[in-house]
Amino acid sequence: MAQVPQTFFDALAVRTWCGLALESLGRAREEIDAINVYPVADGDTGTNLYLTAESAVAAVEAVFTAYDVGKPSLADAVRAMAHGALIGARGNSGTILAQLLRGMAQVLAADGDTVHTDGSGLRLALRHAADSARQAVAHPVEGTVLTVASAAADAAGAAEGDDCGAVARAAYEGARAALAATPGQLAVLERAGVVDAGGRGLLAVLGALVETLTGEAAPRFSAGHTRVVGVSDGSRGAPSGAGSVSSAGAEQCADGTEEGGPAFEVIYLLEAEDTAVARLRERLDGLGDSLVVVGGDGLWNVHVHVNDAGAAVEAGVEAGRPYRIRITHFGAGDVHTTGAERPPRERAQRAVVAVVPGEGLAGLYGEAGATTVLARPGEPPASGELVEAVRRAHAREVVLLPNDAELRHTAAAAAEQARAEGIRVALIPTRSAVQGIAALAVHEPERRFDEDVVSMTSAAGATRYAEVAVAERQSWTMAGICQAGDVLGLVEGDVAVIGTDVTATAETVLDRMLSAGGELVTLVLGDDAPEAIAEHLEARVRESYLAVDTVVYRGGRQGALLLIGVE
Repeated sequence: MAQVPQTFFDALAVRTWCGLALESLGRAREEIDAINVYPVADGDTGTNLYLTAESAVAAVEAVFTAYDVGKPSLADAVRAMAHGALIGARGNSGTILAQLLRGMAQVLAADGDTVHTDGSGLRLALRHAADSARQAVAHPVEGTVLTVASAAADAAGAAEGDDCGAVARAAYEGARAALAATPGQLAVLERAGVVDAGGRGLLAVLGALVETLTGEAAPRFSAGHTRVVGVSDGSRGAPSGAGSVSSAGAEQCADGTEEGGPAFEVIYLLEAEDTAVARLRERLDGLGDSLVVVGGDGLWNVHVHVNDAGAAVEAGVEAGRPYRIRITHFGAGDVHTTGAERPPRERAQRAVVAVVPGEGLAGLYGEAGATTVLARPGEPPASGELVEAVRRAHAREVVLLPNDAELRHTAAAAAEQARAEGIRVALIPTRSAVQGIAALAVHEPERRFDEDVVSMTSAAGATRYAEVAVAERQSWTMAGICQAGDVLGLVEGDVAVIGTDVTATAETVLDRMLSAGGELVTLVLGDDAPEAIAEHLEARVRESYLAVDTVVYRGGRQGALLLIGVE
């Protein structure tokens, strides 16, 4: 028996929808990634959509976890969903999905105290989502995800009644018909024999909305002879990579990009005022194409394809504070190895993938040959990001270093996913970046895999770790009650020292660690650490502990003021 469509859309529905959308995108990821058509042949649209949705799910779950009793309001849930998608948006398609969710949130959170909305509110949200996404793209193109989103909003607007389930069904059917028609709107899709991939991903998200509100799976998409794969972002840009789909596709250069197309994809989060972003849009539009700028309220996600990546970043610096900068060269690695004239790059036998807390350590690990995932303070990577890094390492065997006790389960899930894809993965449970440094120091790719893993695990386990940080709030600790602003010395994850001076606290922590012996002290300095702290601690070790060496690294913006390792 068919379930009666749900009349209301509330916070719990948001949570369910996000979870089902993530599952749906997970199932469709490889299908969507398989062919790359427009505007460049990245091979990652499905992955980008999945990672964007995963970030939204994490943010919504965090809001629900914060409520010991009851549940968040609809406004709380949709704002979290939109913010999570914004900070986790990947690629053109993920950036546009983030703006679609933000557009919905702006309508659904307009009355912050509302518990739920009905079909009328959902109609308005879908309409505003489609319109705001189109406005975020510098040069909208029909036959892309923007077309599919507009068709969904049109169909939802024509639906009768106030049942949210009926509105969701109408939106899905409108999107499904629009997606099937995309090859007739964009020549590169027609030549390749595919539908738009960004639109295909949006259909999966809308299908999850139907299932959330009706309890029934949405009808499967079928485009007849048209294969349901491809890549799109809905923005202007020279079609690229169609030659990798069909012999009738667009002509490519040797590096996999279409002749005359931009060489780099640049993405970053930006803290800036609205007026500065308006000027940024104009400048970036003159530098390249596929420009999408989404966000608001001081936080933006910027995406553009350019030939001068440095100029794109500099434009962001002039506008505000850019961070989480990602630059991808379209000719690098195996991003575009689906081209018929470019054979796939041979997999390495073994690689190391490591999570690092700051840019300085990312450089250090990178110089040692590791593929890194940057973890910003308060923004731990999701399992999908770790899986993506494992794939990027392009090796048959991978050693995974989470470098954080809190990432154990996330890393384990990523390892399982990678193993399911045929990659041999060993997870070493490193709890600090200094343990990862010790493990990487003894890594020998020529050794048998098991022997290498045992050696790296042993080196990590023999490294005691500590950190010095500043307390953000009053709390109970193993060393007593700390106040906001106190300097905390944590040994093996537990607060051991509470002080007022960073250098003095660090010295106390170091003395406690070396009281149990040691041969090598590793110090990793954060950007906010006192200038003279390294020199002071080196002198302390030299004067008080014979035959103990000290090595110092700059970690960048790593959260903690200081990381300490003792081997």
